Amino acid sequence: MENNIQIFEGKKIRSVWDNEKEEWYFSVVDVVGALTDSVNARDYWYKMKKRMTDEEKSELSTICRQLKLKAPDGKMRLTDVADIQGIFRVIQSILSPKAEPFKMWLTQVGKDRIDEISKAWSGMSTREYKDLKGLKKENLRDNMSTLELVLNMLAEATTTELTNIHNPNGLEENKKVAKRGGTIAGNTRKEIEADTGKSVITAKNAVDFSKLIEDVVKDIPDIVKNCKDEEKSKE
Repeated sequence: MENNIQIFEGKKIRSVWDNEKEEWYFSVVDVVGALTDSVNARDYWYKMKKRMTDEEKSELSTICRQLKLKAPDGKMRLTDVADIQGIFRVIQSILSPKAEPFKMWLTQVGKDRIDEISKAWSGMSTREYKDLKGLKKENLRDNMSTLELVLNMLAEATTTELTNIHNPNGLEENKKVAKRGGTIAGNTRKEIEADTGKSVITAKNAVDFSKLIEDVVKDIPDIVKNCKDEEKSKE
């Protein structure tokens, strides 16, 4: 996971990118501070939780988790975080004229990084890539070939490394870093395609890969029989 800073209307929102889940997690305290302009967002969030019903507290435990984020004193401290859907739920409990603009901003943050990386290495947005493979709600990574997955991981890992080095702030800076990370993997893809003479990107999905394996397994008895017949004919 990589720590990051996003900027909403001049307010810093600490965030963490989960490479495995391909999701942003945002500091709940920072979100509360951005929406309420409270001088003590941590205390505001604490009081919000105290006022919650048992049912709301139970729901909160499922949408929030604690991760280490850099505190104002520079130390890494456990902080309540939530993914985009979880933050949407928190926002519902806050009366703020900034709520709707913040939701729009949050959605854009989540989409931009993935799309910038995808477009830079594969030449397609995530939606275009899914359309190529005939996917709807399925996870794109689960439907990639080995080579596609390796290049996608290279793009993500490179972006993470560049992020750690350059510490981008805000949407535009993060998009630029994501594009650079994806471009490095994209150049590798082009070199492979130039050498092999075929496209790395394939329309095949998990169903196709599974069927291919099934066909190979199904043919094994015939292959073994043919080998035995050849051995007998040589005797």
